[in-house]
Amino acid sequence: MIEFVCVLLVAGGAGWLVRRRLRRRAAAGPDAAPLGIPGMARLPAGQGRWRMGRVCGGPGEVRWVPARGEPVALDGVRSTGVRSPSVREGMSINPGSRILSCVHAGGTADIAVMALDLAELRGLVPQSPEAT
Repeated sequence: MIEFVCVLLVAGGAGWLVRRRLRRRAAAGPDAAPLGIPGMARLPAGQGRWRMGRVCGGPGEVRWVPARGEPVALDGVRSTGVRSPSVREGMSINPGSRILSCVHAGGTADIAVMALDLAELRGLVPQSPEAT
């Protein structure tokens, strides 16, 4: 009997927290949602760690905004190709994502986004003439 009371108290507490969070989101409105395309990036491409963040901007002005740290401007960014993650990369990022390989004024970059967000990312990042 005591177990049932404990389970009910935990379920009630969790429900109260979820309800409180949903009310805060509703009060903030739709404009409070973060801008940009969520994903992970590796700068320079093929080296270092994958970092979570968002790709923000418009045509000609693209920047990587990591979850922690300063934004990185990707001046003159061009995509060179799209690929699926390797088995090793799939352990760090979602295996169902797609990786957009890019070159920019500061070097190279790999940007991983979910497959449904790839079309939006390709709209931001023009394709390199060499990639055709």
